[in-house]
Amino acid sequence: MTIADLGCAELTAFYRRGELSPVEAARDGLARIAANEAFNAFMPIVPEPVLAAAAESEERWRKGAPLGPIDGVPATIKDNIWLKGYPTRRGSRTTDEQPAGEDSPAAARLREQGAVFLGKTCLPEHGWIGACHSPLTGITRNPWNPAHTPGGSTGGGAVAALLGLGVLHLGTDGAGSLRIPAAFTGVFGMKPSYGRVPVYPPSALNVLAHHGPVTRRIADAAVMLSVISAPDARDMTAWNSPAPDFTAGLEQGVRGLRVALSMRLGQSVKLDPDIEAGVRKAARVLEEQGAIVEEADPPLSRTAEMIRAMWWPTMGALADAAGARRAEMDPGLLDLAERGRRFTAGDYIAAYNGRAELHVAMLRFHERYDLLLTPTMPLTALKVGLVAPEDGSYGDDWITWSPFTYPFNLTQQPAASVPCGLARNGLPMGAQIVGRLREDATVLRAARAVERALAMPRPPGFS
Repeated sequence: MTIADLGCAELTAFYRRGELSPVEAARDGLARIAANEAFNAFMPIVPEPVLAAAAESEERWRKGAPLGPIDGVPATIKDNIWLKGYPTRRGSRTTDEQPAGEDSPAAARLREQGAVFLGKTCLPEHGWIGACHSPLTGITRNPWNPAHTPGGSTGGGAVAALLGLGVLHLGTDGAGSLRIPAAFTGVFGMKPSYGRVPVYPPSALNVLAHHGPVTRRIADAAVMLSVISAPDARDMTAWNSPAPDFTAGLEQGVRGLRVALSMRLGQSVKLDPDIEAGVRKAARVLEEQGAIVEEADPPLSRTAEMIRAMWWPTMGALADAAGARRAEMDPGLLDLAERGRRFTAGDYIAAYNGRAELHVAMLRFHERYDLLLTPTMPLTALKVGLVAPEDGSYGDDWITWSPFTYPFNLTQQPAASVPCGLARNGLPMGAQIVGRLREDATVLRAARAVERALAMPRPPGFS
């Protein structure tokens, strides 16, 4: 077993026994990042602060005084999140190169518990799409097949999780940006309930935006979520209540839970038959472990138009903010920004307020069902550089080819993508598990039940 195979609990157990040091883990992570440079998952790496932080952690472990359960564990931060001492470029040539003067809340909580930051991970410009290419960093590639995208917008973080380039990876999700790359790369990605993880500075996407984990193992995501859910008064919309221990009950299973299986959310969705078979396999896993599964579609009408009314004008505002440097931005983002001009402020407000109707409808749906199980994506990973499948089957709008993720940004419910095998083309597939608002722990439990039964292989060439 290599260092890259170890999760939080195993790493810290080795640290405690003195059989491995945080410095060794950090050096291994940096070496692996360099060895996998062709996948283009990271912003430029600066080794010195990484090794200095690892040395401080090593000394704490030597004294038997670690800061917490992730002390010395290698982590990464998506490059639209503040990390002190690092610029926040957001995949854009038009952004400020000055280093952030403080950490965002989730990064601060990780640092306080002793995580060692290896670096920042790549994303599409301002996270505008569910793929991962940008004018600033170029194309990020999927280790399962480098001709394909890892998805976005937390694409670099998903590649890092898959290849063991760190253990804990912090990303964002405004319409599926943790779950899309998790499905496309075969790792775990979770959008927590809105407000569970404090966010600062606030996202331009406002109430759609969540910070959360992408990891290879669900146990690591549970540890990470327990840390980053701690209060931070800078976020005026966060719950700012004590962070639960999401590892407690993780192995409790799903016996007695009622699960609704919806293959198309009641819509006309073109669904890859391999993915449908994979999600039905995940449903059988839950059933075999004691869950009560029945097919039912949730009441989620008008969600596509609502997300467009909130997403497209926001991207237009970001494009306008670039001023004279607008021409340096991704042409796809600029095209989306122009489409956004057809929406008025009234359209935005109507969509914003319409979320309340969806929320109430899902409250009633969850009176019968504890969980909802769907595909995460209707298709496997796109070819690199594309914004839609090249055969035109989903048009040219990425919202059309990601119909399962954004509804739950609108409702703010916890939703996670768990791997459910490989399609016949050799690319990963994901099943999405959605829970009642604030019942993140139940989502994690169900995802862990699927993970136990459906182990994922490593990508070709992994070592």
